[in-house]
Amino acid sequence: MEFLPKEIEKYSENHTSEESDVLKELNRETHLKVLIPRMLSGHLQGKALNMFSNMIKPKNILEIGTYTGYSAICMAEGLQKDGKLITIDKNEELETMAKSYFKKAGYDSQIEMVVGDATQIIPSLNETFDLIFIDADKTNYSNYFDLTFNKLSKGGYFIADNVLWSGKVTTEEANTDPDTKALVAFNEKVQNDPRVENILFPIRDGLMIARKISD
Repeated sequence: MEFLPKEIEKYSENHTSEESDVLKELNRETHLKVLIPRMLSGHLQGKALNMFSNMIKPKNILEIGTYTGYSAICMAEGLQKDGKLITIDKNEELETMAKSYFKKAGYDSQIEMVVGDATQIIPSLNETFDLIFIDADKTNYSNYFDLTFNKLSKGGYFIADNVLWSGKVTTEEANTDPDTKALVAFNEKVQNDPRVENILFPIRDGLMIARKISD
């Protein structure tokens, strides 16, 4: 679902700093070779993630849902010099492509891709993260929030993608479709959690941004 008129979206893109050459290439290759390319963060959302990361200046970032690596590269640009980004995805078929672009972008030493079930991998992580980006299977969003909460630093940020789910969160599908129901539950969970302050941005398919204010 498009939340903005096409001419407004195009105007916004034309007044947003351009993608790097590596991101342009990754964007193009994803659309040419990978199924469901709309899963890619893309220009506007990618630049938003880049801006957030540069403002936060995280030491460690956790990403749940790598896809072809676009969003990881965008966020890695804001890492501290000795910082690290761990990205988890269950789709091993995209691992080679993602890692090749991490190298092209110059972040292969800072980005670690882990292939597997995030619900099993997260408990084994010992790092404390300043930024956690959730963009994976929607039915587990609430689980990911719970599993990572104690691994997020106080003052750190959660960002979750697709929380408007093409507008379905406001329709009857919120009561019937499993993914939509899960996203509605996640949005309510964050909204009612006194340990965070949050804002839902209607950027692309919706970004929920929550800052941890207490344990």
